[in-house]
Amino acid sequence: MPEQTIEYRYDTQLLIEGTDLDEDEINDYITDNFVGDSLLAVGDEELIKIHFHTNEPWKVLEYCRSLGEIYDIVIEDMDRQARGLQG
Repeated sequence: MPEQTIEYRYDTQLLIEGTDLDEDEINDYITDNFVGDSLLAVGDEELIKIHFHTNEPWKVLEYCRSLGEIYDIVIEDMDRQARGLQG
């Protein structure tokens, strides 16, 4: 079987808790400033869930932290998953 290449390695998920959060602004900022795909930014003024595939998850975390508290952070290495590796 040919080896599958994953363009964006890290499946990055987190919650942002804050005030006056705007999911459209967050969506636009991430789209304009970070390379990746499969972006979801959904929620309301106080809580936004982020899901994004990228090779630089730390940049997304840094940006999201500038908006409020971040928690329930999950960064999965999809390349390792595709190769059947655990951990």
